[in-house]
Amino acid sequence: MAVGKNKRLSKGGKRGAAKRKVTDFMTRKEWYDIVAPACFTKRHAGKTLINRSAGTKLAPDLLKGRVFEISLGDLQSDEQVAHRNIKLRAEDVKGRSIITNFHGMALTTDKLRSLVRKWCTLVEAAQDVKTSDGYLLRVFIIGFTKRRPNQVNKNCYAKTAKVLRLRRKMREIVKEKVAKADLQNCVKKFQQEELGQDIEKASNGIYPLRDVMVRKVKVLRRPKEDSNKLMEAHGGEIPPSREDVGVSVEAEE
Repeated sequence: MAVGKNKRLSKGGKRGAAKRKVTDFMTRKEWYDIVAPACFTKRHAGKTLINRSAGTKLAPDLLKGRVFEISLGDLQSDEQVAHRNIKLRAEDVKGRSIITNFHGMALTTDKLRSLVRKWCTLVEAAQDVKTSDGYLLRVFIIGFTKRRPNQVNKNCYAKTAKVLRLRRKMREIVKEKVAKADLQNCVKKFQQEELGQDIEKASNGIYPLRDVMVRKVKVLRRPKEDSNKLMEAHGGEIPPSREDVGVSVEAEE
């Protein structure tokens, strides 16, 4: 090969690679604590990374709007409710603490697959409803027909007319229960399956149902940002972040 044709062997050759300064990209990062609302047992939901503030790019501004998906089992310290995933949205940043608010909820895929069985009818309904504090939610309900007591037939298929009546009843109960409560009380109702229990009782006169659950919740629209209401959702107190320098933290036993 002719000399000077290989561009890789230009001035310095491989010696220039040794002169390059190798830096660890993690040195430009900062850790922030994720703080969950007061309706959950565990307030410290986890940690997240962000680049340090540089010039006009401020770390708190980049964090706002970030969505975190966390298992309800971790937030409540209870494995029996681990079949739900909660979405929390970063609304504000104070020090090294990210103040979040409820952004959505969904059943895990394995739980949803375990509910589906043969010889029954799946009934689903969706309803848009506005809470008392101005949040527009879209609530998805799922349920399955079950056999009546002393039934001889193996299957329990519901006719289309009854399925339509069941869906109408689901929407009515969701409207009634969610519209009268604020967002934080709605989240508690979703966790405790109050809507599913009420729908099961009301549906007995139409067709008996089993495993009626809130499959998914979406926040479609939220009111204007209000720091006072956000602090009310957190009980008026933000736990100190362990990433803050100079903040005393009690040692865990």
